[in-house]
Amino acid sequence: IGNTVLHILVLQPNKTFACHMYSLILSYDRNKEGPGSIELIPNNEGLTPFKLAGVEGNTVMFQYLMQKRKHSLWSFGPLTTVLYDLTEIDSWAEDQSFLELIVSTKKREARQILDLTPVKELVSLKWNMYGRPYFCFLALFYILYMVCFTMCCVYRPLKTRTGNKTSSRDNTIYVQKMLQESYMTYEDELRLVGELITVIGAVVILILEIPDILRVGAAKYFGQTILGGPFHIIVITYACMILVTMVMRLTSTTGEVVPMSFALVLGWCNVMYFARGFQMLGPFTIMIQKMIFGDLMRFCWLMAVVILGFASAFYIIFQTENPENLGQFYNYPMSLFTTFELFLTIIDGPANYDVDLPFMYSVVYFAFAIIATLLMLNLLIAMMGDTHWRVAHERDELWRAQVVATTVMLERKLPRCLWPRSGICGREYGLGDRWYLRVEDRVDPNKHKMMRYTEAFKAQDRDNCDKGLEKLEINGNILYKKELSALSLSRSTSRTSSHRGWEILRRNT
Repeated sequence: IGNTVLHILVLQPNKTFACHMYSLILSYDRNKEGPGSIELIPNNEGLTPFKLAGVEGNTVMFQYLMQKRKHSLWSFGPLTTVLYDLTEIDSWAEDQSFLELIVSTKKREARQILDLTPVKELVSLKWNMYGRPYFCFLALFYILYMVCFTMCCVYRPLKTRTGNKTSSRDNTIYVQKMLQESYMTYEDELRLVGELITVIGAVVILILEIPDILRVGAAKYFGQTILGGPFHIIVITYACMILVTMVMRLTSTTGEVVPMSFALVLGWCNVMYFARGFQMLGPFTIMIQKMIFGDLMRFCWLMAVVILGFASAFYIIFQTENPENLGQFYNYPMSLFTTFELFLTIIDGPANYDVDLPFMYSVVYFAFAIIATLLMLNLLIAMMGDTHWRVAHERDELWRAQVVATTVMLERKLPRCLWPRSGICGREYGLGDRWYLRVEDRVDPNKHKMMRYTEAFKAQDRDNCDKGLEKLEINGNILYKKELSALSLSRSTSRTSSHRGWEILRRNT
């Protein structure tokens, strides 16, 4: 019952009342410091009150709970050294990491906790000591891996075509070699080494990704932008395309260029995932993801309707014309592709001034240019501009969240020998087996001076109010109007002196 009440208090809108009641309930807990404490009992979602405060973005309750967990070592002048308990915060020994819960929640208020002590210091320590070097090495290794795969694709086994052409538009001169002909020379053996590296890399990618999907869930794993959800889809699809290409090569099946082309595009696009390791480029990857999966997906429905309508019209207009004079619309698939290019203004309107074109072509193309170029493209630009403005206001929060997500990902996937536990063991200070983070805080003396000024002005306001009340009590037999005038005069005097004090404080600030 006590644990349930603690979870309810974390969700209360009245933060001050919740903190007092939380402290009152804990005062009746017999196992406050032991493993049986009601603070450590999770709810049905596996969240303790401390983790629930982080997921809900309750910064007041989070700071209150952290103040209960800290231990002051020493204080000398403006310097203070404090030990913060990392229980439930550090993701090193947690199955359900507190940091991962914060970056995966949909509430923006939760990301503000990443800027609070000691979470900010812990993330900075992990990222600077281990996260950034490992992530940069991983990015370099992946780029070299993609260069190897690209070279294998460029020099794939081809031979000269032997069959006759069946169409005047057929332009093929090379075809794919059979498996028995693909690995005969020294260059083929060198390419085989690169292909083996590519296949092994694809298998490793699937081995690393599939356990996380089963642990977190597909919807959450692929749907969270901060966690790199779209990039996980890209890299898994890339690995599958590599395996499909390998099967087609081993079975001598023609058409390996299709999965190979998809793999090249997806593999190189995944390089953008490593931009999150740099503060200048990290928020832009979030921007691109939101534009592609938000604005562009909605816009594609409108674009598809327009292209289908006008492509059908263009095909009908040129259905009776000679395709050699204007071949952009000689069949329906080619009409769709040409209309798509016209929609994006990649090409100009096709024209042949040596022959007479149908009159309806000019009318339809005029309407198409107005609707597609002037209206819809400008609509897309406006939508993307609005997304850019929204993300730009959150770039600092997004950067911190990306760093946390990347750090947790590396900490889970790397061996323990390469990533030791952060912090100090409590046995060194007689605090048990828990781990603590040592934080040195410098107190600004000017800040304390301003706080004293503020308290003095508040005391002056209270004194002026008390004097006004005493005057009212002494002159209680005066008329009601005179009492009101005396009250307004005393309050105006109080406001004047208070206003003068606050002006001094503002100038000093």
